[in-house]
Amino acid sequence: MKVSDVMTRRVVSVTPEATIRHAIRLMLDNHISGLPVIDDQGRLVGIVSEADFLRRSEIGTQRKRSRWLDALLGPAGPANDYVHSHGFKVEEVMTRKPITVQEDTPLDQVVHLMEGHRVKRLPVVRGEKVVGIVSRANLMRALASIYRAAPKSSKGDAAIRSQILSDIAKQDWSLGVDVDVVVRDGIADIWGSIAEPAQRDALRVLIEKTPGVKQVAEHLTCELVSVS
Repeated sequence: MKVSDVMTRRVVSVTPEATIRHAIRLMLDNHISGLPVIDDQGRLVGIVSEADFLRRSEIGTQRKRSRWLDALLGPAGPANDYVHSHGFKVEEVMTRKPITVQEDTPLDQVVHLMEGHRVKRLPVVRGEKVVGIVSRANLMRALASIYRAAPKSSKGDAAIRSQILSDIAKQDWSLGVDVDVVVRDGIADIWGSIAEPAQRDALRVLIEKTPGVKQVAEHLTCELVSVS
């Protein structure tokens, strides 16, 4: 399997000039642990994650440095730590030059990168444009789907998944739907969240009528959205 078979195509991102408060709120609201940082030209310039907020002065967790060691090594280290623990903008705390993958990257290479760089998610790029995110959760969903089906060719499955995601995006009832679909041997596992209970049945019907789908396994949570 490759990245395009499992990646999340809906990308929640933040700009370098955004405040840390805004980034944290986006992560909490979307139940994700990291955000790609994209500039006004649409280019990926960094990534900000939960780890970037561990050492913060507001909660008293900033790094305690050795004065004699800093005197020996120079001021660059403590200066960088100060910016990271006291900065207010995303560009001041983000990780620059993030590790990325492409849509055709094999999943074993994705795992190798995640383990080697100790990261939970990787931006998926096409040229300089971010077209998706692949995370540990995506890999777990793919693994769960594989165990539900016989190990057969996934060539047809990729086309089925693409059709399902495309059809969902076209629906006027899909507002508030944030889902991912993994298809293996014609069995479609749908994961994510919905805004209204009625959307659960609509998604099931849409997927069941997709040519090639033999069975639908639903793993959805409902987060009711109040309208004022």
